[in-house]
Amino acid sequence: MIEWKNSIIASEEIKAMPIMTYPGLNILGKTVLELVTDGEVQYRSLKALSDRYPTIASATLVMALYVEAEAFGSEINYGQTEIPTVSKRLIDSFDSLASLNIPEIGEGKTREHLKAAKLATENITDHPVFGGIIGPYSLAGRLYDITEMMAAILIEPEGAHKLLQVCTDFLKKYAKAFKDAGCNGIIVAEPAAGLLAEKECNEFSSFYVKQIVDHVQDENFIVILHNCGNTVPLVNSMVSTGSAGFHFGNAVDMLDILPYIPSDRLVFGNLDPVGIIKNGTPEIIRAETLELLNKTASFKNFVLSSGCDIPPSTKIENIDALFNALNEYNEDQLNSIKDDFSSFFENELLEREVLCWDNTLSVA
Repeated sequence: MIEWKNSIIASEEIKAMPIMTYPGLNILGKTVLELVTDGEVQYRSLKALSDRYPTIASATLVMALYVEAEAFGSEINYGQTEIPTVSKRLIDSFDSLASLNIPEIGEGKTREHLKAAKLATENITDHPVFGGIIGPYSLAGRLYDITEMMAAILIEPEGAHKLLQVCTDFLKKYAKAFKDAGCNGIIVAEPAAGLLAEKECNEFSSFYVKQIVDHVQDENFIVILHNCGNTVPLVNSMVSTGSAGFHFGNAVDMLDILPYIPSDRLVFGNLDPVGIIKNGTPEIIRAETLELLNKTASFKNFVLSSGCDIPPSTKIENIDALFNALNEYNEDQLNSIKDDFSSFFENELLEREVLCWDNTLSVA
């Protein structure tokens, strides 16, 4: 995977890895409910998109921010067409942590996500497959309530740390399960950390994310850290986790991010998944994609992506438009390089002809 990462950075072409699983439902004729409750449907959706588009990697429902909370016992709202959500907090007090049921890997929908991952790694062999887990702070916020968690880190930091360690210990095992299933990496979705200041992000998010990175990342398995909040002040904190890549949402300008990330780490982003990719026309998607590619052109470690998971009911024609725009950009860049080379070669020949002519006159 280190070689894969380095090959992307060294490539003359810009690559793409949109976060998308739901759009495959349009190809399969399945519902959101079927996808989130059946690992095989999730895999088939992923495979359909993988067969259609030249994405550099496939990711299994990385923004499913309810799965781990459900495994702990949280109540989840399900619908035929809506992405599931946590309905209410599970923990009312840090004093109850001692009696909290710590789930085994494979309980609840974690079983279906690991099933999807295993099927994907067995059948998608031309590029890497990434699993997906929630981040520690985001999971703690779903178990304890995100507003209560924001208050707790100020007035009950010890209790917050205890909950975060419980979440992290579980997530380390879940990440390892994706590795054991054959995945080439995971995307850790930590959007709630975008609400924190840098100091609090270091203490209550990045410190725990780094434990996951240290537990599973090696030359054959990498971690990509996702945060779709206002991450401009948090870049250094995110980099401190040691993750091999970073994925950003459309809340930020990539030019405020890219200069501050080491050039040997991949940086993914950040087309608006709803306003542009889902609700935009192919013409708008083309224009927005080309604008993003042009302004990030000087950063070799940039990978085109959506700012977050592309929603259900997004038209396939809109995904087509994204990749068509990428192809157009890469072809234009290649032609520009050819033109520059041809111009240099012609000038070199002209200079040599002039030099030869001058030497001939001198001899005469």
